[in-house]
Amino acid sequence: MQTAALRVFCHWSQSNSTAMIRQCLKCRALTLQQSSRAYGVIPPPRDSEEKEMVHRMLRVDHAGEYGANRIYAGQMAVLGRSKTGPFIQEMWDQEKKHLEKFNEILAENRVRPTALLPFWNIAGFVLGASSALLGKEGAMACTVAVEESITEHYNNQIRTLMEKDPERYTELLQVIKEFRDDEMEHHDTGLEHNAENVPGYWLLKNAIQLGCKAAIYVSQRI
Repeated sequence: MQTAALRVFCHWSQSNSTAMIRQCLKCRALTLQQSSRAYGVIPPPRDSEEKEMVHRMLRVDHAGEYGANRIYAGQMAVLGRSKTGPFIQEMWDQEKKHLEKFNEILAENRVRPTALLPFWNIAGFVLGASSALLGKEGAMACTVAVEESITEHYNNQIRTLMEKDPERYTELLQVIKEFRDDEMEHHDTGLEHNAENVPGYWLLKNAIQLGCKAAIYVSQRI
């Protein structure tokens, strides 16, 4: 009888151990899956062509958010203590979050940033400060021009990824769409705060957007 009881106990122990191991493996798989969803924004590239495409996208997006941060820093240096300061700061805080996210994505995927960051550091600050010296309307005109360009750029990326494989790039599309919506909001904020009232608005806007297009082109490649 003791032998039978021992066999039952051993069988129960083995069954429980097996069940526990299976449960642990399931928990570990779920944890890894959640971790992958939280941090794996970019899927492993299928080939060198896809890798180059994605790296160029990430490089220019990071450069754009870096430049936007420097523009708002320049505007705050001039208008930070004015009535315009608080909502410039609010937009800047969103841009900081964008840049932080792209810093994470670049590090996770070993994507090198553009070699032109030192230049964008200075150029962005100068653009922001010089536009702010024209007053609130000048700063807002700069914001409208830059954010419109970035919105258009993000829309182009969304179309490209949707054509490639929307399910494969679900997480990246989500990030880009969220940031695109923030940039559109900044654009609308600029218009609401009289961006179009600055003298030579269309000339200023077109000049800034021409510079943005040039910056996008070179940041993808250098």
